[in-house]
Amino acid sequence: MVSIDAVRNETARTLRAAGIDSPALDARLLLCEAVGVTHEALVARGREDLPPHAAERLSGYLARRLGGEPVSRIKGKREFYGRDFLIDTHTLDPRPDTETLITAALDLVAREGRTGSPLSVLDLGTGSGCILLTLLAELPEAQGLGTDIAPGALEVAARNASCLGLELRARFLGTSWLDGLKGGFDLIVSNPPYIARGEIGGLAREVAVHDPMAALDGGADGLDAYRTIAARVGDFLSPGGHLLVEIGAGQAEPVSRIFHHSGLGIDREGILSDLAGRPRCVLARSPF
Repeated sequence: MVSIDAVRNETARTLRAAGIDSPALDARLLLCEAVGVTHEALVARGREDLPPHAAERLSGYLARRLGGEPVSRIKGKREFYGRDFLIDTHTLDPRPDTETLITAALDLVAREGRTGSPLSVLDLGTGSGCILLTLLAELPEAQGLGTDIAPGALEVAARNASCLGLELRARFLGTSWLDGLKGGFDLIVSNPPYIARGEIGGLAREVAVHDPMAALDGGADGLDAYRTIAARVGDFLSPGGHLLVEIGAGQAEPVSRIFHHSGLGIDREGILSDLAGRPRCVLARSPF
């Protein structure tokens, strides 16, 4: 038998030799998942022998990680804005950068003095539901709808809503963007596919191989989804409502132009940056 500490060190060495970016962290996370304990419990039990069943699970997890599968997908969940969200092959793996969109949305609502108001929120291409459900969790009087073309993603989103106790305030609909929707929304949010098709092959294998292609492929120039949304979104925004979208590198100006040409208003502060100072979101307002 081998101690948990020894196995963790050996797993980290194996990952490091394979060129994994964060070998020590990944080794700890995979071992915690295999043993079924928290990091604190793993440290406390470090001198204990690794149980055979945990060793078998870790072996499978390690093989998957060496094959390029992200730890979050191996675990089947990802932390986002302080909450755990289930993910699977049908959903995009939420990125920390997308938390910029959450912060921007909450700041907007606070500036308008509507944090405690019964807002209606629409999330286009909801995936795991992490954006919609996080906003509903932070805005206790809000109600929301998430749309997606992938039935599997909608099932995951519904499970996440249930796990977070938000199933009474969140609905999910299988449709393409705004098709079949009715009514006006105070806030429409989206993290659409925005990678130019020719650039997808150059992404990290954790992304290019394991994220759904439909959640990545933004067309020849990466802007197809923004054009589709902009063409109709004005009809679904309430007077004074806002559209907030995540964008990729170099897309702030072209997305702003697309929205402007569709009649949406773009404020001077309509381009919002992430913690690294990179433009990450575009905020537009209803044309009415």
